Amino acid sequence: MRILLSTIIYILSFLLPQSCVSQTTSILPGAYDTEAYISALHGKRVGVVANQASLINNTHLIDSLISIKIDVRKIYCPEHGFRGQAENGELISDEIDGKTGIPVNSIYGKNKKPSNEMLEGIDIMVFDLQDVGVRFYTYISTLAYVMEACAENDIPVIVLDRPNPNGFYIDGPVLKEEFKSFVGLHPVPIVYGMTIGEYGLMVNGEGWLKDKIKCNYKVVRCKNYDHNSLYSLPIKPSPNLPDMASVYLYPSLCLFEGTIVSIGRGTDFPFKCYGHPDIGYGSFAFTPKSIPGASLHPKLEGEICFGQNLSNYHEVLLKEKKLNLLWILESYKFLSEKNEFFISYFEKLSGTNVLREQIIAQLTEEQIRESWQADLDIFKELRKQYLLYKDFE
Repeated sequence: MRILLSTIIYILSFLLPQSCVSQTTSILPGAYDTEAYISALHGKRVGVVANQASLINNTHLIDSLISIKIDVRKIYCPEHGFRGQAENGELISDEIDGKTGIPVNSIYGKNKKPSNEMLEGIDIMVFDLQDVGVRFYTYISTLAYVMEACAENDIPVIVLDRPNPNGFYIDGPVLKEEFKSFVGLHPVPIVYGMTIGEYGLMVNGEGWLKDKIKCNYKVVRCKNYDHNSLYSLPIKPSPNLPDMASVYLYPSLCLFEGTIVSIGRGTDFPFKCYGHPDIGYGSFAFTPKSIPGASLHPKLEGEICFGQNLSNYHEVLLKEKKLNLLWILESYKFLSEKNEFFISYFEKLSGTNVLREQIIAQLTEEQIRESWQADLDIFKELRKQYLLYKDFE
């Protein structure tokens, strides 16, 4: 049965449209390599951390496991829910999956770390989430909390690795301990250039779990992937990242979430524009509106915002391989309400109190970037110890 399933998956992988897998060789996420993990699941009571992107071709991982008689006892869902239909920050409730009848435990509700009760009756945990390689995208925090809870309960964790669509560069300030939160748990830059499987190795190896506890941790690697690869996601990872342009722009534009400026939530092009009614420059206009399941009552709802349409700018980012700070620097410069520009969330996103001060002081992008370099050099050396794939440097 295992050989037959693997053969079918291997054949189907070549039937996928090339744009859905990679711009080069066909890249296969770890979930496709069933022979690398199925034997560890047979005869075990299995928990699975998954969402709508946890696919093997067009089949959900849960359905694949059930079809070969793996005893999936519980599903654990992160931010945006098991089916990926909840908006940013919306708390997720426990439920029963309508298709399989399996209990779904939320780890983005009252518990962001699985409780001991939630882990009762589980022998092994499978983790399969599509990360986007940005510190404030919460799936790496979810992984760390799952690892910690499983380590405390002697439950092994198998991560089915997936390519990082922003895994081809490293940039941004490294998070300082005093600004630790669920949108930034560890001392890493905004863009850290690691797959989620590699990231978990670093969390384990550096003793970043509570009391430096170690998780019994295994990564099932992607095939045909390295950190020079461009990987096009076959399904949107969350409601407000609808395409690859938004995924590439997300690391730069998400800093605006800590300001009064909109990045297009409540439009058909979130994370592909920015604007404000009083921004004073830019030829693009949009009006945020409430969109159930994506942006309920978004920032500046019903107000006409003026700014820039960045829908095609991701091509520049792919060449430059760095964050764009000019957008936030120019927005601060041209907005008249400078005292109201930032909200307290900005420090959690940036991971430091320095960036706000630098923007207020109107330092140049080059000066700001230079202030990051020493910490980035230290991180890059740390990162090398945990890479599973050929690096871009």
